[in-house]
Amino acid sequence: MNCTEETDFHLSAFSLPLDLSLVLFFGILLMYLVSVSGNLVIIGLVYTISQLHTPMYYFLCNLSIQDIIYVSATLPKFLSVTISGDTRILFPECITQMFFFTFCVGTEFFLLAFMAYDRYVAICVPLRYTTIMNPKLCFVFCFIAWCVGFCNSFTHAILVSNLFFCHSQEISHFYCDLKTMIELSSSDVTNIETMVSVECLFLGVIPFLLTLASYIYIIVTILNIQSSAGRLKAFSSCSSHLTILILFYGPSLSSYLIPRSKHSEEQNKTLSLLYTALVPTLNPLVYSLRNKQVWKAVDLLMERYGKC
Repeated sequence: MNCTEETDFHLSAFSLPLDLSLVLFFGILLMYLVSVSGNLVIIGLVYTISQLHTPMYYFLCNLSIQDIIYVSATLPKFLSVTISGDTRILFPECITQMFFFTFCVGTEFFLLAFMAYDRYVAICVPLRYTTIMNPKLCFVFCFIAWCVGFCNSFTHAILVSNLFFCHSQEISHFYCDLKTMIELSSSDVTNIETMVSVECLFLGVIPFLLTLASYIYIIVTILNIQSSAGRLKAFSSCSSHLTILILFYGPSLSSYLIPRSKHSEEQNKTLSLLYTALVPTLNPLVYSLRNKQVWKAVDLLMERYGKC
């Protein structure tokens, strides 16, 4: 019986005919390029334009960095598997991919929660906004998000790297998913499964409840605004973030809440593809296409380089 700590795995991605595989390849490639380039543009604009040196764009810059790491950890290998048909992935490569993926997911949950708090302060207590959302607090929030994400994923990477895999090395996914890896192991994974359940509560549910609480206060405040123009202005200031929340939380929570079964495997892969490829692609588009400040920053940058 092949029982080893370190072995090669095989990614069982989407079973598609050649023509559909090519469509999938070019579609994912396009999303990857748009995601990386779009988020780099956001980072460049926030760094260059002083008008964007605000808490919201500070968080957005961190979100863009996280998105670039996020897509780069999973999509290049997925593209390679799709176009070459070589599904093999080395054990260290698999652990590294799992580390960066869980790192980014944990970080994003907290970044989105802190961005929701930023919108709460801006709408509900606007007169104290600059006092509360000072640079020190913004730095602390981002440090917490990155630190929690790193500690969580590093712990999982160490634990999974010490597991044995005796029965199967076929991962029914297009990346090294933590839950799938645990299910494949022939070691006693009771402690790891318990820890994953606890951390799902801490890293997923708690930030979600904090975000939900922020938006309940936001909605109540907006409804109490007398003028329709005032309500529209207040809502527009948080509409981009709210859109990203729905895009991220919908597919990601659904993929973890749906019970595992043979019928749900393909559905789980599709949901994972949505928040792995589509959401990081839409993030910079949502914040650029729906945000006048970003367009003004682009105009200022073009004027600056035009004069040069």
